[in-house]
Order: sequence, then structure tokens, then C-alpha cells
Amino acid sequence: MTIPTARAERTDEQKQHRNILLVFAGLVMTMLLASLDQTIFSTALPTIVGELNGVNEMLWVITIYILASTITLPIYGKMGDLVGRKGIFMGAISLFIFGSIVGGFAPDMAWLIAGRGIQGLGGGGLMVLSQAIIADVVPARERGKYMGIMGGVFALSSVAGPLLGGWFTEEVTWRWCLWMNIPLGIMALVAALFFLHLPETAAGERPRVDVGGMLLLAVASTALVLTTTWGGTTYAWDSAMVLFLIGLTLAAAVLFVLVERRAQAPIMSMKLFREPNFIRTTLAGLVIGVAMFGALAYLPTFLQMVTGANATQAGLLMIPMMGGLLVTSIGSGAFVSKTGRYKWFPVVGTLVVAGALALLSTMDADLQVWIICCYLALMGVGLGLGMQILVLIVQNTFPNSQVGMATAANNYFRQIGASIGTAVVGSVFVTNLGNLLTERMPAAGAGPQGDSNSFTPELVRSLPEGIRHIIVGAYSDALTPVFLYMVPLVIAAAIVLVFLREKPLATSIERDGHKKPVPVADSGPYPGNGEPETVTVPGTPSSGDAATAAPDSGTAPGAVPGTPSPRHRATPPGDG
Repeated sequence: MTIPTARAERTDEQKQHRNILLVFAGLVMTMLLASLDQTIFSTALPTIVGELNGVNEMLWVITIYILASTITLPIYGKMGDLVGRKGIFMGAISLFIFGSIVGGFAPDMAWLIAGRGIQGLGGGGLMVLSQAIIADVVPARERGKYMGIMGGVFALSSVAGPLLGGWFTEEVTWRWCLWMNIPLGIMALVAALFFLHLPETAAGERPRVDVGGMLLLAVASTALVLTTTWGGTTYAWDSAMVLFLIGLTLAAAVLFVLVERRAQAPIMSMKLFREPNFIRTTLAGLVIGVAMFGALAYLPTFLQMVTGANATQAGLLMIPMMGGLLVTSIGSGAFVSKTGRYKWFPVVGTLVVAGALALLSTMDADLQVWIICCYLALMGVGLGLGMQILVLIVQNTFPNSQVGMATAANNYFRQIGASIGTAVVGSVFVTNLGNLLTERMPAAGAGPQGDSNSFTPELVRSLPEGIRHIIVGAYSDALTPVFLYMVPLVIAAAIVLVFLREKPLATSIERDGHKKPVPVADSGPYPGNGEPETVTVPGTPSSGDAATAAPDSGTAPGAVPGTPSPRHRATPPGDG
């Protein structure tokens, strides 16, 4: 009787593992779809804005996508918790495809920006729902290796995006940066339809949608990004428009908090902020968003204008960053799944990012390309060590019924950081560039070919040496100081992460207040304890540490910190 039972259990485990891999393959495809769109325009952008005569609107091509996806992140997260994630996930993919069609056929900058906005409305769902769906099928202890691979997808897109953007721009047309999403999106839809089989949400009364919270969050997010985008460029910082936007941001944020405290099903529950680990990881994620997107959004433009690289070469020069991020993201995820230890990865990673930013701030027009590549590789190493681990920490803090909202909230603040970083860096860059060109070329600020709005890398390379040298120097001097400004902010985030509490990673998935056992591959002994981690008795309260296998407090005298106390540990099978 024992042998057939053991064989049946192994068969069930193999079937479940195969199903998880199929689901994961579809999620990776959609993550690649969304992350590519955040980077593919970086090398194509100079040519696009030159053709459409819109250098002054350049930052909106990137910013509008990030803003739209940011606004929708909490909506997708909460609605996925309430009504299930599969249908909403497929809707997000469809919206993303539609935006790609609109932008791909855009006759001018207005239509291009509109298409990018629609893409962002769908892209927000692709990002957060992919991360939340993993939490539906894989327990936290095993989730690290999957999250590490998802981080590797970002690494791949950081190079594949600029590379594809450059190749499309030079060999075909930049419009394929958008058109390629159509077949990829259809493939993602098919994968979701046939392979994505998720647990059904608990039956109950029809949930009330937090419409007020959604609207107020959209207003606050939009006003904040407009403030950082227009302040100091389109409008002076003390102008009536910027002051109005600042006031609108604060008012909408205060009203949002008040509404969420009373909402039956809040889109971003204030109870999330009672968890210290959530606050720390969210602050760190916001800073990483500022640094990562603020720095990387304009590096390919720098490489094209300053080093003389064409669009394809600029994409290839981003490979070192991809390599660093890919290795450390997958490696750290596998280590976390094997040992259960995770606290120091984001701390060290954030400090490495700070060092990379300091080095990037020293770049100039005469710096050798291989040195720039080393700086980029260091940036990738730092991002890979911490980015996906922060999401894992958030998911391990809350039960599965709240994991979508918690994941979305954490991503929301990271995207807010990305919006602010991209907008602020873009605003400072454009302002500095205009001032430097006016100062150094007062008689003909754009040279013989028209105004600076129409600059493309090809045009700059064709200019006389003297004029080209002035323009290249202006691009370098306008961008690199911004990197140094971000270093103290990133170091502060690392200090905050030092105070993370390393809670044991759950080996089960909690649904509706109960923990559902999930077969877990052999991951080695639990850190600080020679026994495998055990699962708490069903019915354990779901607040705070409910998603973990044991309370964080109550360590027995002399025990290794982080090891559950015997009085809190479920009795192992066979011990009576």
C-alpha cells in the first residue's frame, strides 16, 4: 500500500511542477513584453523626436508610459484579489496591444504619446499581476528562484530593448518598436488562456469597488508627475501652475488616505503601513525607481551623442549591465530559495548602486567606452541583488488574500520613483542642455541645420568638428552631474534596509485564513535550524506575520535569531 501511494504522490508533485512551469513561461513572456517597452525607445528616441520635430516633448514618450502604468498598478492588484486575476490579466494584455497599434501608426508626437499612454494602462497590469500570480501557485520559500528569473527578464530587456530599438530604427523603421508587441501580445494571450489555471476566489457577496480611492490616487499621481515634469522647464517652480499642481497633489493624497480608512474594500489599505518591513521595502523601492529609471532612461542617448555610437551600438553597450543584473538576480533568488536568508541582499545591492551612480557622474566626452561599460556592469550587479528580493519580502509579509494589493502598492511607489526620476532627470537634462548650448553657441544655438529640437545623432555626426565638439560636450555636461545628486538618496535607502526584520519564508500558501500545503522541493535545512520548516496550524490569524511559517518574535534563549521558538512551532509529524 505504501509503494503505490508514494508513486501517486510523486506523480502529483511532478504534474503540479509541470503546471507551475507552464504558468511561469507565460508570465515570463508578459513580463518581457512590458519591460521591453520601458527600454526599447531609449535608443530610438533621438531619431523619433527628430523626425516628428519634438525634442521638447521627448521625455513624455517615456514618462507617459510610466505614469499610466503607475496609476493602474493598485487597481489591477486589488481587483485581482477581489475577482481573480486571469480575466483581468488577459484584459491588460489586450489593452497593451491596442496601445501599440495606436502608437505604431502615429503621424505626430501627440498620437505617439497617446499610444504610449494606452500601452501604460495595460502595462501596469502585466507587471503586478505577473508577480501576484506567482504568489498564487508558489510558496514564498520556493518563490525566490522564480522571482530571480523575473529579475533576469528585466536584465534581458535592458539590453534587448535598446538593441532592438536601435536595429529597428536603422534597418527598418522605429515604428516596429510598437508593432512587434502585436504578435508577442497575441502569443501571451494564448498562453494565458490555455496554461493559466488559478485557484478560484472565495464565493461571497459582490465586492464594492473603491471608485473614490481609484480616482483620488489617479489625480494625486498625475499631479505629482506633472509637477516634476513641468517645474523648472515649461513653468517656473514658483509659477501659479506648478504651485497649483503641488497643492492638488497634497490635497488628493490627504483625501485618498481619508477615503481608504473608511472604504469597505480599499484599493490600498492603510493597514499595509502598519508593517515595518512593508514601509522599509517601499521606501527603498521608491528610491531604486528614482535611481534606476532616472539614470537608465537617458544613458543610451548619452552613448549615441557623446561616444558617436549608432543606435544599435548603443544598445550593445548596455550588455554589461544586463550581464551583471542577470547573474546576481538569478543567483540571489536561488540562494534565497535554498537557505531562506535574504536580508542583506537588498542592503548590499543598494550600496553597489550608489557606487555605480558616483562613477557614472565622472563620465565625460573623452572617457573610454570600456570604462563606461564597467560602470554599467556594476549598476546591474547592484540592481540584481535587491530589486526582486524586495517584492518577495513584501509578499511574505501578507496572506495570499492581500498579496495582490500589497505587491501592487510596493510596485506603485517604485513606479512613482521611476516617474519622478525620469521626469526630474529629463527636466534637469533638457534645461541644462538648452542653457549650455545657448552659452556655448550664442550666435547659432542649433548650428546650420535648424533649432536644437531637430537634433539627431546622425545630424550631429555630420556637423563640422568644432560645432560637433560643442554639442557633444553640452550633452555630457548636462547629464552626468545628475547621477551624483542621487547618491545620497540611495545611501539613505540602504541604511533604511539595514533595519529589515528577516522573517522566515512561508512554505505554504494561505487562502482565506488557512494555509494550503504545497509540495516544496528540497531546499536544504532552514537557516539556524537543523529541521525542515514546519507549517502553522490552519486558522492562524492572518494579520502581520500570517504568511510566515512562524512568528518573528518569541525566540528561545540561546537560539539563533530568526529561528521559531519551540512553543510557537507546530509539532513535526511523527513526534506525537
